[in-house]
Amino acid sequence: MQAANDSRYTAKSIDCRHFINGEFLNPNQSKTFDNINPATEEKLGWVAEGGKEEVNLAVSAARHALKGPWKSFTDSERSKVLRKIGDLILEKKEELTILETLDTGKPYSLALEMDIKRSAHNFHFFADYITTLGNESFNQDNIALHYSLRRPVGVVGMINPWNLPLLLLTWKLAPCLAAGNTAVLKPAELTPMTATKLMEICKEAGVPDGVVNLVHGFGVDSAGAALSEHPDVDAITFTGETKTGTAIMKAAAPTLKKISFELGGKNPNIVFADSNLDEVIETTLKSSFMNQGEVCLCGSRIYVQQGLYDEFLEKMVLRTKKLKVGDPFDSETEVGAVIGKEHFQKVMSYIDLAKEEGARIVTGGRRAGQFEKGFFIEPTIIAGVTRESRCVREEIFGPVVTVMPFETEEEVLDHANDTHYGLGATIWTNDLRRAHRVASKIEAGIIWVNTWYLRDLRTPFGGMKHSGIGREGGSHSFEFYSELSNVTIKL
Repeated sequence: MQAANDSRYTAKSIDCRHFINGEFLNPNQSKTFDNINPATEEKLGWVAEGGKEEVNLAVSAARHALKGPWKSFTDSERSKVLRKIGDLILEKKEELTILETLDTGKPYSLALEMDIKRSAHNFHFFADYITTLGNESFNQDNIALHYSLRRPVGVVGMINPWNLPLLLLTWKLAPCLAAGNTAVLKPAELTPMTATKLMEICKEAGVPDGVVNLVHGFGVDSAGAALSEHPDVDAITFTGETKTGTAIMKAAAPTLKKISFELGGKNPNIVFADSNLDEVIETTLKSSFMNQGEVCLCGSRIYVQQGLYDEFLEKMVLRTKKLKVGDPFDSETEVGAVIGKEHFQKVMSYIDLAKEEGARIVTGGRRAGQFEKGFFIEPTIIAGVTRESRCVREEIFGPVVTVMPFETEEEVLDHANDTHYGLGATIWTNDLRRAHRVASKIEAGIIWVNTWYLRDLRTPFGGMKHSGIGREGGSHSFEFYSELSNVTIKL
């Protein structure tokens, strides 16, 4: 791992303006708010605070751009633009990584490999994918020819989360543009910088004015709400907590917008006794504490079969204690700061709640004490919980996992599916028949066997139950970002 040099420690952040119709707008200074570094609690800069006025301007620009030069771009021409965006992200990867690290508090090394490089890959993937799409056609007994036409859905509103800011923004924006749509983006107010920088990149890559617009602000009674209810927005895509998703759905319902939601998760990580324990431990460390546990796919409910439980817990605790919590720009740091004060207090309150419920904090459970400032939490393992425990049932979204033993396959399936969520699951076993059998019975949209976070962008991504609506990835993304018409010609 490359050590962070001095420029990364002293890197200047950027002030975050709205980007509408190809231009950055200077806000009234009374309509700004501070952007705070969660690792130092210091001000990084200011962020423009948008509302209905700015959203109206952005949506109008996006609607107008649908009738402009962008409309005449062919699939191959859009592909070239997307590829250029991906290339520019890689060209500017150090600056983007610094901004993402400052905004989120995550380790620089993780921001580079997971957030920035994979953001570039999102654009490169959909740049290639758009050129492979065709239209269905059917010959009906030589009586008629039926074929489909794919066209853009229109203006798409995108409301994005703070945990993987650029990665999840590009995961949505790349297929949106590939399908010929225009977009209005509303990044999380806690992590505005890489989205702002991406607007510069889009313009440099040749995206016509008005095709991509950015409005900063908050959710309720602010930019997010205005975007969700706007009558000229044709579709809304959102990643975030379930409570916010339901509010967006209510706001979007009167205008019958298309919606795509990737929401919360409380994902089971099931370890059978025949598993390779060393491999399980190393991967479970990642699925528990990567990105400070602020990943919707983290396996925060760990179930270990009796016979392996004691050894698993002992080894897991030893490895967890060795994780380095610290300065995000230190090349040896493995766990950074959580996103901010409010979230820090939420995570710590769940740890306190676990104690009140009679659970045992096996390791962690405290603020990382070597820091005077910053929202650092020790990676925490909780044992002695029951299935009714709120720490087992509710999404904590931090470096906190629960561990429970189980006896039989039927028992663990009952526990794993006893949740309102259904996003992801991980199964560890060397029994191939069991792997297929358990996977078929797990109520989750994404299921890994003997691995975690391994993704192919052609595959469907999304959740069941309260974890989301719809699927993204490959052709599934184009189903959302396109409207299909069927043409029938009598022969």
